[in-house]
Amino acid sequence: MKLQSIETFVVANPPPSRGGRYFIFVQLKTACGIVGLGEIYNATFSPHLVAQMAENLFAHVFDSADPHHIERLWRMAYGGGFTLRPDVTVMGVLSGLEMACWDIIGKAADQPAHQLLGGRVHERLRTYTYLYPPGDEHVYPDPNTPNVYNDPDLAAEAALACANEGFTAVKFDPAGPYTIYGGHQPSLEDLERSELFCKRIREAVGNRADLLFGTHGQFTVSGAKRMARRLEPYDPLWFEEPVTPEMPERMAEVARSTSIPISTGERLCTKYEFARVLDTGAASILQMNLGRVGGLLEAKKIAAMAETRYAQIAPHLYCGPVVGAANIQLSACIPNFLILESIQKWDGFHADLLVNPIRWEDGCVLVPDAPGLGVKLNEDVARANPYEGTELHLTMETEPLR
Repeated sequence: MKLQSIETFVVANPPPSRGGRYFIFVQLKTACGIVGLGEIYNATFSPHLVAQMAENLFAHVFDSADPHHIERLWRMAYGGGFTLRPDVTVMGVLSGLEMACWDIIGKAADQPAHQLLGGRVHERLRTYTYLYPPGDEHVYPDPNTPNVYNDPDLAAEAALACANEGFTAVKFDPAGPYTIYGGHQPSLEDLERSELFCKRIREAVGNRADLLFGTHGQFTVSGAKRMARRLEPYDPLWFEEPVTPEMPERMAEVARSTSIPISTGERLCTKYEFARVLDTGAASILQMNLGRVGGLLEAKKIAAMAETRYAQIAPHLYCGPVVGAANIQLSACIPNFLILESIQKWDGFHADLLVNPIRWEDGCVLVPDAPGLGVKLNEDVARANPYEGTELHLTMETEPLR
């Protein structure tokens, strides 16, 4: 079997735009006509440039190769350009192509990818969702008006609605802005608002749902410790990325100071970066993104490393449904799976993009039996929604906090 061609899709995510501004999909085709689907999670460059990077990597490494040779293809991409070190852009592109190879391998064998990665452990996968604005309100509302991101009462209403739908965990990030300048001390207002969010949501959902406190490296070590002390009475399931991820040794200081489990991983790639997290004790919950970490096999290796430290896996998702499908394949075959991030119930545009949408029921995703990744891109929908903007997938504040 040989890979023959690549096609890329840069797809705009229309309002309410949950999951980001755009999605980057790739399809690889073999000489015998099998098509494999993948998705790249990359916010570092223009998505159209990233699509060109995928085409370039395919031409240099994957063209005419056997898609079964995952390890060799991975090493050729990882070591290309005399690097041999984690690079978030290269790993994002490689992840999408590797994912597509697993889709092809599974289709050729008429088996789901998880059956080829150790076999199914779980039939149903517990899920959580971010608290988003209700209905068709845009995911990025006017920050100067009360909304689910800044008003604890509105957040509590949204959390109760999620619990009533079947979710047993909800995530929220009320801890203030994050900037390109790294961590800062939380203001007294940040501390009070964050504690009030936890208090109101806990009052609303009781013990029906876990609270996932989702920050993005906003704090210094001492600032994160101050925040954790305010949150502990409400027993969150995790405190996510309390400091920026470059120095897991510093994150480990936070982990040792609090009873709240620390989670991290959405901005990390390869087994090497996650090894430092585990070696230092920085986090006990790993949140790799399958469209960035280095692909399915790399994520499976990280899960096995985590298993030896009694750490758990909670795959990250803030992108399209193909990474979601890959997250499901990984989660189905690892014993230390904790919970899976969903974009609400996988409905709306995420469902429209797939011929066979992801199935969500009573708070869980149902693991598919279909071969490969278990999903097929609706090419008509993808082509009808090209991304023509210039903004990146996610951005940070560019001025220091005052």
